[in-house]
Amino acid sequence: MHVVPDTSVVIDGRVSATIEDGQFEGATISVPEAVVAELEAQANDGIDSGWDGLSELQRLADLADEGVIDLEYIGERPNAIERGHASEGEIDALIRDLAEELDATFLTSDIVQAEVAEAKGLTVEHVSPEVREVGKLTVENYFDDQTMSVHLRTGAVPKAKRGSIGEMRYEPIADEPLDEETMDEYAREVVDGAKEAPEGFIELSEPGMQIVQFRDYRIAIGRPPFSDGIEITAVRPIAQTDIDDYEHADELKERLLEHQRGVLISGAPGAGKSTFAQAVARYISDHDYSVKTMEKPRDLQVGPEITQYTELAGDMANTADALLMVRPDYTIYDEVRKTNDFEVFADMRLAGVGMIGVVHATRAIDALQRLVGRVELGMIPQVVDTVVYIEAGEVHTVYDVKTEVKVPAGLTEEDLARPVIQITNFRTGEPEYEIYTFNRQVVTVPLKDEDGGPANESGVDRIAKQEIEREIRSIARGYVDVELRSQDKAVVYVEDDDISSVIGKGGGRITDVENRLGIDIDVRTHDENPNYGAGGGGGGAASADGRGAGGGQAAGQMVTPEITSRHIVIPVDGNHGETVEVQAGGDYLFTATVSRGGEIQVSRGSAIADELEHAVDRKEPVTVVPS
Repeated sequence: MHVVPDTSVVIDGRVSATIEDGQFEGATISVPEAVVAELEAQANDGIDSGWDGLSELQRLADLADEGVIDLEYIGERPNAIERGHASEGEIDALIRDLAEELDATFLTSDIVQAEVAEAKGLTVEHVSPEVREVGKLTVENYFDDQTMSVHLRTGAVPKAKRGSIGEMRYEPIADEPLDEETMDEYAREVVDGAKEAPEGFIELSEPGMQIVQFRDYRIAIGRPPFSDGIEITAVRPIAQTDIDDYEHADELKERLLEHQRGVLISGAPGAGKSTFAQAVARYISDHDYSVKTMEKPRDLQVGPEITQYTELAGDMANTADALLMVRPDYTIYDEVRKTNDFEVFADMRLAGVGMIGVVHATRAIDALQRLVGRVELGMIPQVVDTVVYIEAGEVHTVYDVKTEVKVPAGLTEEDLARPVIQITNFRTGEPEYEIYTFNRQVVTVPLKDEDGGPANESGVDRIAKQEIEREIRSIARGYVDVELRSQDKAVVYVEDDDISSVIGKGGGRITDVENRLGIDIDVRTHDENPNYGAGGGGGGAASADGRGAGGGQAAGQMVTPEITSRHIVIPVDGNHGETVEVQAGGDYLFTATVSRGGEIQVSRGSAIADELEHAVDRKEPVTVVPS
C-alpha cells in the first residue's frame, strides 16, 4: 500500500500518529520532494511550522528504521516559479499528481486539498487537524496581579515591569539566567498555543519576529538574525477602568456624546493611554455608537461588540477604506505614530467618522504639533478638536482646539489678523497656546509660562525679535542687535556705516520692514545702546569690525574653515549647542548653532558659503563670536 502525504498533514504530525494507531502499518510512505522543499523554506525563514514538519519526517525515519513502515522520497523539487506560486496551488497540484501516478492513498488534513483530490478521482484519507486543549503557558507563571509585562532573553535573568500605572518598576523576577534551549521551548509553546487555542492567533509572522495574541496576553518573540538571541516579551493589561473612574469624567462624557469628534489621547509610555482609550471605547459603545478599532498589533481589551481590525494587505490605508464601507460612528486608532498613520486618521475624520487616536507625547501640546506638516494647518481643528493628556493613569490636561480669525496674541496691528488655531484648557476655559503662520513659517506660541502665569517673553516676542534681526541683517553689513520695547515697538542698533542703508531714502526701506512685520522700529547706532560692551542686549558685545565699544578685541576665537566637496566646515572649540556669529575680516556673515560635535557646516553653493569662500581666498581672519 502506498500513502502520499501532503505538507499539511506532515506539519500536523498526524502521519506518524496514524501509523502508530495501526492504520498504515506496513505501508510505503512516499514523501514528495515538494513537501520537503516547503518545510525547508519555512524552517529557513524561522517559521515554526517548518521545524514541526522536519521533526515529523525524523519520526517517520525512526519508524522506518524500526521496520514499521517503508519510507521513500519521490518526485522532483519544485522550481523557483512553482515555489513562487505555492499560494495559488502549484505545489499542491504537484503532490496530487504524484499520488495519482502511484495510485496511492492521498493523506491530507487540508479540507480544500481533500475535496480537489476526490474530484480528480484520487483515493483520499482526510485527517482532521489535531485540536487539543491548551492550558496555561509557562510564561504565564512569571506574572502576578501587579505584573504588566515579562521580559525573557537567552542568557539573561528574567525581568518584569510591576506596580501601578505611572509607578512601574523594572525588576528581576528570578535568580538564574535562561538558556537557549529553555527559551526555544517557551517560544514554541507560545506559537503552538496561539495556533491551537480558540482565544489565540498569530498577529505577525516574519523571519525573526512573531507577534502572538493569546487570551489576554500580547507576546512578541524575536529570534536571530533579527535579534541577537531569542527574546520573549509578554504584555498583559493590569487595569481595566471605566470613564467614571477619571476626574472631570462628566464633562468628557458630554463632549464625546454630543457629536462625533477627533480626539488625541496622549501621554508618555506606560502613562495609561491605552487603558483610558479602552474605557472611552466601552463608554461610547454602551451609548448606542458603533465602535471599531484599528490596531497593529491588536491588544486593546474591549468587549465582543467592538470589532478589532488590523492592517489589511499590510497597509492601514486599506483598513480605512474597508471601515468607510462599514461606517462606524467612532474608530479607536491605537498607536498613531508615522506620517501615514496621521494621514489615515485625518482622511477618516474628514470623511465624517469620529476618530480617537492614541499618540506618544511628553506634553499635551506635542500631540497636536505632530499634525503640523502632515495635515494642512487650517484643517487641524477639523481633524482634532480635543486633546487628552494622561499622566500616571490620570487625566492631566484636556485641550479644546478651534480656529479663530484674529490678531495673534502679542501683536496689535489689525491688518495682521489671520486664522489662528487656539488651544484652550477645557477645564479653565483659558487659552494656553496659539498656532499660526508667521512670516511663512508655522509657529506654536505659548501664552503662559511653566507656572501657569503669563509668559515673561512671549513666543511672539521671540519670533518678532528673530524676524527683525533677519530683515535688518539682509540690509546691513555689520553687527545687528534688537531690543523689544513693547509688543509693537522695537529698537534696532546697527553700525554707523549701516544707518543710511537700513533707513533708506526718505525712510522708505525701514517703513517697508515695519509694514511687513507690523512693528514700529527705531534705528540707532551701537553707541546709543546702554548694554553694548557690557554683555547685555540681544547679541553680545562684538561689533562688525571685531571691536567692543571700548576699543579692544571682542571675545571670540579664530577658526580655520575646511572646504570639502559639499560643505564648508568650521571647527569650533567649545560653545557646543550655542548660537554664535561667524565673522570674516571683522564683518558679520551669519549666525549659526554649533553642533554637539563642535562644528558648523555650510552647504556650498549658498550665498553665505560663497562669501565665506571669498573671505578664505582673501586670507581674511574668520572669527566665531558667541551671540
